[in-house]
Amino acid sequence: MLDVDVLIVGAGPAGTAAGIALARAGRSALAIDKATFPRDKICGDGLTTGALRRLDELGVDPGRIPSWMPVNEVVVRPPYGAARRFSLPRDNGLYAAVATRRDIDAALVDAARKEGVDIREGSALLALTTDDDGVTAEVGGVGVVRARYGIAADGMWSPSRKLLGVGLEGYRGDWHAFRQYVEGVSGVAATELVVFFEQDFLPGYFWSFPLPDGRANIGFGIQRGGTHSIQDMKALWTDILARPHVKELLGPDVKPVEPHRAWPIPCRTGDVPLAAGRVLFVGDAAAVCDVMTGEGIGQALQTGMMAAHHINSSWHDAAAVAAGYESEVMTELGPDHRMSSLLVRALKHRKGASIALAIAATNDWTRRNFIRWLFEDSPRGIAYRPALWRRGALSGPGAYRD
Repeated sequence: MLDVDVLIVGAGPAGTAAGIALARAGRSALAIDKATFPRDKICGDGLTTGALRRLDELGVDPGRIPSWMPVNEVVVRPPYGAARRFSLPRDNGLYAAVATRRDIDAALVDAARKEGVDIREGSALLALTTDDDGVTAEVGGVGVVRARYGIAADGMWSPSRKLLGVGLEGYRGDWHAFRQYVEGVSGVAATELVVFFEQDFLPGYFWSFPLPDGRANIGFGIQRGGTHSIQDMKALWTDILARPHVKELLGPDVKPVEPHRAWPIPCRTGDVPLAAGRVLFVGDAAAVCDVMTGEGIGQALQTGMMAAHHINSSWHDAAAVAAGYESEVMTELGPDHRMSSLLVRALKHRKGASIALAIAATNDWTRRNFIRWLFEDSPRGIAYRPALWRRGALSGPGAYRD
């Protein structure tokens, strides 16, 4: 039997962030993953300010990530009217970037190993139980593992949830996204982050996120239960790529470099159990993706670090660990989720989305604050958090200022 302080199931952003925070506090952490790294993960590859700050804190070096692409300009096209340009700050750190999940996740695995986290690749979770004193797992290629605590960072379909009897039966995500890598893009698409709100699948949107050497991550997302069914997405993708404004954006030489892929996005902050005995759920296993944008990397890093913090600070009291973690998740992510859910309703309407973007582009101040509002940690929920009502609440420094 392998005996460790904490067993982490999943070595993606949530799991590695938790492992690094645990190792820095002197805990022994074993992270297992059925995949071997580097591996692809279906994602839009966009990194918000919150995600970047946490990658910076975790010691991830952008210089070692081949696909790293800083972003300073964002172009948003409303359902009606011309596209509008928004500029992120350039003189106080980095506020947005794009990098493939293949590279980001591999970099996080490397960072975790450097901190002393024991990562076992190609090792699937086969069995998991929790009791008053800890958790016991059977892991393929490893054997039996005994730990004081467990962190489940194993995605929306979390095997840990199923094995513990707290699975999300019948749940298939709130959003579904469709992604394809392309090369040969030119013009705006080669350097700037672009979002098109298309009239026929609001509040969903088309995206084009730049990568080095004329490559881009392009795709679209739709809300489950909306105008288009999930089964329509393949045919809809062909239609989207043929639209004149999309063809103009990508340029005449664009061509696919990988097949398109689709995946569900879980956005149920507060509606799913965050703990089961001595096991804490983080990242997609906690269903904490942004219900308005579908973004989840920042939330994965954040919840992984939160889980580690409460294990470190309340080590001898499992009930306090679970309660503290659940409380912090709801305090930090709950307000943003509630506000974003309201905004999604507004974005379902063509005129509402167009008017909102027109107001956002009224002057330099509104443009600057609108784009910061989208890319900051959790600013949309500030209306629900009076403690944050202070000067500079939305104007903090970016990441990687050095």
